[in-house]
Amino acid sequence: MILDSSLLFQIAGIGIVVAMIHTVLKQMGKEDLAHWATLIGFIIVLFIVIENLAELFQRIKSVFLFQ
Repeated sequence: MILDSSLLFQIAGIGIVVAMIHTVLKQMGKEDLAHWATLIGFIIVLFIVIENLAELFQRIKSVFLFQ
């Protein structure tokens, strides 16, 4: 499992990059692509969070089932 602070910095970094891409695309007049970039960034972060939640639940399961 990635350290907690590292995970937060990774998600924040993705958010900053996606925000910059969104701003640039919106200023170029390509709002549709800007919304797609934001959606893709959200999906990437969602996969990271789901993966870490799955690992957390596995650890909780191993603690309570004594495995």
